Amino acid sequence: MATVLVLAAALWAIGHFMKMPYAARLLMIGLLYVAVLAVQLALPEGHPLRESTGGSAGEWLVIGLLAAVVWAYSRGLKRLRARVRPENQPKDAPSSASTELERNARHIVLREIGGPGQKRLKDARVLVIGAGGLGAPALQYLAAAGVGTIGIIDDDAVENSNLQRQVIHTDARIGMPKVFSAEAAMKAQNPFVTIRPYNRRLTSEIAADLFADYDLVLDGTDDTETRYLVNETAVAAKIPLVSAAISQWEGQISIFDPSRDAPCYRCVFPEPAAPGLAPSCAEGGVLGPLPGVVGSMMAVEAIKLLAGAGDPLLGRMIIYDALYADTRTITVKRRPDCPVCGAST
Repeated sequence: MATVLVLAAALWAIGHFMKMPYAARLLMIGLLYVAVLAVQLALPEGHPLRESTGGSAGEWLVIGLLAAVVWAYSRGLKRLRARVRPENQPKDAPSSASTELERNARHIVLREIGGPGQKRLKDARVLVIGAGGLGAPALQYLAAAGVGTIGIIDDDAVENSNLQRQVIHTDARIGMPKVFSAEAAMKAQNPFVTIRPYNRRLTSEIAADLFADYDLVLDGTDDTETRYLVNETAVAAKIPLVSAAISQWEGQISIFDPSRDAPCYRCVFPEPAAPGLAPSCAEGGVLGPLPGVVGSMMAVEAIKLLAGAGDPLLGRMIIYDALYADTRTITVKRRPDCPVCGAST
């Protein structure tokens, strides 16, 4: 048997030296095996040639069987590997639809949202008033959630003092209009959403036409005059208004929508606060993470409204006190004498 193995090695070496294909060298070894097996079967026991090539056909049959098993295994393994080799994969990049589906998978598996709810988010148009402390987290989470069209109106530019709490902006974008800074962050977060930046102040001249393009409005401004304008315009257009406010350590949030028998903003706040009673962030300060907490709650309520999930904050207001880790929910009702949504209007 040693003689045959030496001869097989010699044939392999000669083939390698002559740069013969791998298959041709295997063929030569195979022919040698067939010749040896023929000698074992054709010649009688004790024949010198048979003895020099192993002396028993059984041993060669076992070797042949093992070689056949190894060959079959290697062929099968090669075929399996061929199915996952990169060059055998589709050349096209994953479609935007499949990428977007994967991005929103955690929403889709939620029973309360599912595929239909996520489709409603994609088809929705949301206007956010203000890209500051409350607008920053609300905008980020609305974009991340896959809300299809998001409008932002604000006439301010990014300032260094904003960055302590307005996390949608960066140090490199100081001096840039907030709406464009927010747009850049949102597109970086989710390129599948459409952003409409309005670098101007909301006024009564443009409010009605602007609101007509949207299904839902979020108000996170700190200006009382603007809040009343937003409320009046939303009531006239019968658009739900998610409104929130923060000061120092405390925040509040509610949904105002008289068309669903909830109060409007003026029902709850019929008159502006007395001077000094509600200081601005610049005057009274504000905890950095507070607008993140309340602004994120605005995004939650917006998503619930758009997707038709859960129980939105209609007729209720949440008051969050961060200093004492206290949260209260109070009932708010419509006022029949409200000049905006009352029975006489």
